[in-house]
Amino acid sequence: MIMQNAERPIGIFDSGLGGLSVLRTALRMLPEEWFLYYGDIANAPYGTKTEEQVYTFARAVTGRLMDQGIKALVIACNTATAAAAAQLRAEFPDFIIVGMEPALKLAHDQCPEGRILVLATPVSLASEKYRRLYENYGEHAVSLPCPGLMEFVERGDTDSEELKDYLRNKFAPYLETPLAAVVLGCTHYVFLKKTMQSLLPQNTLVLDGNEGTVRQLGRRLESAGLLLNQAMGTEKYSLSFHIDRNEPEIIARAERLMAIPE
Repeated sequence: MIMQNAERPIGIFDSGLGGLSVLRTALRMLPEEWFLYYGDIANAPYGTKTEEQVYTFARAVTGRLMDQGIKALVIACNTATAAAAAQLRAEFPDFIIVGMEPALKLAHDQCPEGRILVLATPVSLASEKYRRLYENYGEHAVSLPCPGLMEFVERGDTDSEELKDYLRNKFAPYLETPLAAVVLGCTHYVFLKKTMQSLLPQNTLVLDGNEGTVRQLGRRLESAGLLLNQAMGTEKYSLSFHIDRNEPEIIARAERLMAIPE
């Protein structure tokens, strides 16, 4: 069957399994669409690489997904968005490319006078994109790099004592005075949301940018006449990975993460 433009899949990629949190949100918010997910595990983590390296990885993945006939691309990685989205949009100006952004504006709007903690990778926090966001909405925010945190999710660990000790050590210096919100500036961290909430003061908001990204994707598809109005079938997504490990094990881990309630 030859698919019409609107019937083509949407590509979503990340350095590993974190972008599955975006796929999970997209399946809920755009239930008629179907998706191809690609995890660049062999080159993970992106968050400790240079921007040039991350762009090279992101460009290669974009090419692979475009070769499969996608109608739009979601860069489900804050680090890759910061390092590569602008260049990819310049290279493919007529193609829909939607990226991630830490939900700092959302936190600022909901807690205009409250202290905000932004968790992200070192590369994301050092990017020009984040610097501009922080200048506009970071008056009461603290940027906290979290090297090593995404690796817990890659191992399928979302609730161990080792993970909780890591988070306690990260949060401890910022809990002496009231903390209004924690912003999850990495798609991996979304899978740790409930664990974080259990360690933070009861009224602390924990926010991420997944819904905002999917809403933007929907707007872009509708504007381009590419939004599906009816489901293509029962298969809603497929998973593939660039890996140097056992693929069935990775697929099983991915499916377990997808089953975690939002």
